[in-house]
Amino acid sequence: MENRPLHFVFIIGCTGCGKGALGFELAQRLDAEVISVDSMKVYRGMDVGTAKPSPERLKTVRHHMIDVVDPWETFSMARFLEQAEAAAGDIAARGKTILAIGGTGMYLKGLSEGIFDGPGADATLRDRLKARADTEGWATLHGELADVDPEAGLRIHPNDQRRIVRALEVYELTGKPITTLQEQWERGRTKHRCTFIGLRRELADQNHRTNMRVKALIERGWVAEVERLLASGRPLSTSAAQAMGYREIIEHVGGRLPLEEAAEKIKIATRQFAKSQRTWFKRFQATHWYDLSPDETATALADRVLGDWDELCK
Repeated sequence: MENRPLHFVFIIGCTGCGKGALGFELAQRLDAEVISVDSMKVYRGMDVGTAKPSPERLKTVRHHMIDVVDPWETFSMARFLEQAEAAAGDIAARGKTILAIGGTGMYLKGLSEGIFDGPGADATLRDRLKARADTEGWATLHGELADVDPEAGLRIHPNDQRRIVRALEVYELTGKPITTLQEQWERGRTKHRCTFIGLRRELADQNHRTNMRVKALIERGWVAEVERLLASGRPLSTSAAQAMGYREIIEHVGGRLPLEEAAEKIKIATRQFAKSQRTWFKRFQATHWYDLSPDETATALADRVLGDWDELCK
């Protein structure tokens, strides 16, 4: 791919706010293709719980970075960026608009600005940290992270084992918080030409949508999906196992958690994740935010966005 800036139109917002529906509408009207910026939609077979687009939508609008690897494989941000940028170059070469849609903050930032030059992985150190977590618990390691890097402690979820290990690894190897090193991602500096469209809902509406989303995913067969994954005989990779809600559904399938209780835990975790997403999105200062009403359709929202299109993309 020629090494030149591309034009990405990013659609960002909290989990379940309507990004995919808007993207589907815009893609049809703009002759666009979608790059999914979601760290969990890359896993094959994890369809229901990650709320992938329906097969019908995937046939109508071409999507990239969905179903890239098997769920027992590890998938890194570096690998995502390599494949996503290749897809973007192909989309642009065919004269189509690039819609990058998702809520994974690190992937969004990496795709728009590149990644910072942190130290390489230290397998011995990582093994030591994971061994400590096995005996002392991940809460202890997350607490240590919060002590040495308060911002990372707030940004990284206590269940996000991979990022906890990475942040502590960086601190031990450099003596500096990972947040400090990431500050080289200067605000406003982008690797490509970027247009950011943000979707925002009132908290009560967002929470209601979260509750309805979890209920709908369970009704669509989330439990059966997890049963199929477990029946494969291969455990989920560390990164795949961090997909929202899968740990609770696995606990239910194993007979350790009633389904109703699992659903409530997932709702709470999703609301917490949405809070961390809102913190992340503050970094994208050039975002044009659209405040959505509970009854606004994706079609009506697309009309609004297209009405502003020339101004958004200038």
